[in-house]
Amino acid sequence: MRKLTTHVLDTSRGIPAAGMTIELWHTGRLISTQTTNSDGRTSPLLEGETMVPGVYELVFFVGEYFGEGGSFLGHVPVRFGIEEGDRSYHVPLLCSPWAYSTYRGS
Repeated sequence: MRKLTTHVLDTSRGIPAAGMTIELWHTGRLISTQTTNSDGRTSPLLEGETMVPGVYELVFFVGEYFGEGGSFLGHVPVRFGIEEGDRSYHVPLLCSPWAYSTYRGS
């Protein structure tokens, strides 16, 4: 089944980022809000027929995770497109209080 998933790794500590809030937006509308589990993962954000083509944005609450006073970053938005087809999308975030990176995973 086609789905959208994410996970977050805390690269400053070398551990999964448990307890980070993540929002999923589509066409200016909040679709869902989830919190990462002890493995830094959420439930699938979209599955099957809910995955319509378009531009989506994941907003990772990095500043809150690290503590606003201890993080250069606040909210980290990652905007990406979903196309027609049967492919799944995995959008992970690797972060520290000072930097982040992402990629399209499998």
